[in-house]
Amino acid sequence: MRSNGKKIRFGVLSTARIGVRDVIPAMQHGKNTEVVAIASRSLEKARDVARHLGIPRWHGSYDALLADPDVDAVYNPLPNDQHVPWSIRALEAGKHVLCEKPIGLSAAQGRDLVEAACRHPRLKVMEALMYRHHPQWRKAKELVETGQIGELRAIQVLFSFYNDDPGNIRNSSSKGGGALMDIGCYASSLSRWLFNAEPQRVFGLVVNDPHFGVDRLVSAILDFGVGHATFTCSMQIAHFQRAHLAGVEGHVELSEAPFNPPNDRPCVVRLQRGGEVQRLELEVCDQYRIQGDHFAEAILNDAPVPIPLEDAVGNMEVIDAIVASGCSGVWVQPDGGTSELAGARAGRNGGTVRYTRNTFCPTEQNGTKGL
Repeated sequence: MRSNGKKIRFGVLSTARIGVRDVIPAMQHGKNTEVVAIASRSLEKARDVARHLGIPRWHGSYDALLADPDVDAVYNPLPNDQHVPWSIRALEAGKHVLCEKPIGLSAAQGRDLVEAACRHPRLKVMEALMYRHHPQWRKAKELVETGQIGELRAIQVLFSFYNDDPGNIRNSSSKGGGALMDIGCYASSLSRWLFNAEPQRVFGLVVNDPHFGVDRLVSAILDFGVGHATFTCSMQIAHFQRAHLAGVEGHVELSEAPFNPPNDRPCVVRLQRGGEVQRLELEVCDQYRIQGDHFAEAILNDAPVPIPLEDAVGNMEVIDAIVASGCSGVWVQPDGGTSELAGARAGRNGGTVRYTRNTFCPTEQNGTKGL
């Protein structure tokens, strides 16, 4: 494999909206990235999108793109159930992989990708959690780590939008849809990142849409011992985003689209300490461009990727545990335990159980049920 100058040449698996609208245009302006090919199951659709975005080549199948010798790395924005299978196939084809979040349908599936990556040590694989690359979150992390708000005690996140389109993949249970997988994964990820730890136990409440069978409303508590993270995510509440970090000496708030910030004006992080409030203005940027450049730098320099694949698996363990808690009504330890669902159901005594989600959880309790 060769790279064209100092840029990594990306091929895109599918014409998914997030790629066409956000990621591809950003990487076309990257310092270290260029998009040279796109694939769809429809050659005509691939051609139309390629011409619209100025991509030089298009393919009528994903396998054809993986066989393209001029593609160094693959961006995989396929539906959630296709993240791991096609990422593994890309590795087997000798391509680096930037895979959309969540990394898979479960922690077990994520571990399959880790094993595949270990078989190809010269190739890089990273989950596309774009928020971590944005300067507003780097600043928030810096404020926490340098003690600007004292010891972190609580994180609160609310993330919602309204989508009742039956044709949208987010409303397809077979494709791994639902609010928790689509947007709740950000809240669990940032909580683990900012506390710099894994939660000791989690509790989840999950409400499913009666028609689609996917979760439309999820609330969770993540207990880190030294503090808690709480979040609510929904695909059937009016659009809203906010993140609040509370320390013993101050607060940090990201109130303007913390996960989908504007790329045409500065973002602001609000720091409150004592009686003083500071508005910290961050430079205008595109988090998708930064994400692509960071991943490409790791390839060009043969360095570790910014977000290790093991972190993606850890996040899936938390998501699995939230689902298990929603099914069982008890606290669950997201530590990779292997108890079956029956064990979680049997533990309705207010205690804590271990559970790793491997299958659909149809149990319904008090109007709630798991994925």
